[in-house]
Amino acid sequence: MQPRMETLIEKKLIGKRMTMSLSNNKTGELWRSFMPRRREIGNKLNSEMFSMQVYDGPVDLGNLDQEFEKWAAVEVSDFDAIPDGMETFTLKGGLYAVFQYKGSSTDNTIFQFIFGTWLPNSDYLLDNRPHFEILGEKYKNGDPNSEEDIWIPIKPKEKA
Repeated sequence: MQPRMETLIEKKLIGKRMTMSLSNNKTGELWRSFMPRRREIGNKLNSEMFSMQVYDGPVDLGNLDQEFEKWAAVEVSDFDAIPDGMETFTLKGGLYAVFQYKGSSTDNTIFQFIFGTWLPNSDYLLDNRPHFEILGEKYKNGDPNSEEDIWIPIKPKEKA
């Protein structure tokens, strides 16, 4: 599976966030609190949702206890109307490897492939920016026929 390379332009997001780790995963709790309220966001640009991970520093792929902020959010045109209990996030632009994934959201083998096979054999390094998945119309939570785009922040390896 080869990704497409995309340069993301800055995006404005509104949503909810929680601090968690892979060993203390609260993703379900976060989305259960966001989904019933997402219609309160009046200035959405589309129906896509962002499942985003924001790390304080470099990602330690072997550390299941590394904490990060997980966001459930949508893209908006502006921050003029923010529903109570929700927050804003400005997703900075940059280069991403985008993997079109088809399969269950509970199957982590795609991430094992990305970080264990594709990234080490590519001309790129992991960049210290948010990671996210775009959940569009073909996304079905836990369904083996679900589709989503996985966005991995990258930067070119320096040539020696």
